[in-house]
Amino acid sequence: MPYEPPTHTVERSLRATTGAKIVAGVDEVGRGAWAGPVTVCAAITGLRRPPEGLTDSKLLTIKRRTQLAETLRTWVTSYALGHASPEEIDELGMTAALRLAAGRALDGLPVRPDAVILDGKHDYLGAPWRVRTVIKGDQSCVAVAAASVIAKVQRDKMMAELGIDHADFGFADNAGYPSPVHKAALAERGPTPYHRLSWAYLDALPQWRHLKKVRSWADGSVPEIEGQLGFDF
Repeated sequence: MPYEPPTHTVERSLRATTGAKIVAGVDEVGRGAWAGPVTVCAAITGLRRPPEGLTDSKLLTIKRRTQLAETLRTWVTSYALGHASPEEIDELGMTAALRLAAGRALDGLPVRPDAVILDGKHDYLGAPWRVRTVIKGDQSCVAVAAASVIAKVQRDKMMAELGIDHADFGFADNAGYPSPVHKAALAERGPTPYHRLSWAYLDALPQWRHLKKVRSWADGSVPEIEGQLGFDF
C-alpha cells in the first residue's frame, strides 16, 4: 500500500516556535508484548533528506526493515537505545517503565536535545523534557520513523537471542507478542524468566496464576492494564 514519506515539518515547527536547535525523535517497541523489555530509541537526524523508503517500522517487511536499520545507524546524526526490563515493568507499570526507558535513551545521546518529538498522543516522558506528541509520528516525522525502525530491529534481535533457550515460545518469530505458538507454550510450560508477571494473560492460566505479581498503592488505586492483551483476543 502506498504511503506518504515522512517529513521534517514538525521538527521545523519546533525549531521555529521554541528556538530548539537539536530535536530528537523518540519511539518505543514492545509495549504490548507479554515477554521481553520495552525498548525506546531516541534519534537525531537534522534536516537532511532521509533514506528512500523510510516509514513506520510496522509497514516494512522484515528484510527491508533490517536493511534500512543498517543504513540508518550510520545515516542519523546520533541515536541511543534505552530498555526497561520485565521486572521494572512489573514493579513500575508500563507508563513509568516507558519513561524510564526513554530517559535512558535520551541520556545516552552524545548531546542533549532541546526538544523531543514523541510518537503517540500521550506524553509519558514529561518534565524536564520539552515534548511534542504526534499521533502516527512514526509515519510522518523523519526522526521518529528512524527511531521506530532502529528500535524494532534491535528489540527483535534481542528477543531472538533470549529465545534460544526457550524455543517452544517462538520468540524469534513473535518477539514476545501473543501468538498461537506463544500461547500454547505458556499454557504448557508457564512463563519464562523474561515474561511480565503482572499482566492479565496470567488470569487465564489457572496452573500458573499463583506466579502473578500485583502492584498495590496506599491510595487504593488499581494496577494499570492499558495496552495489555489477555488470552481472548
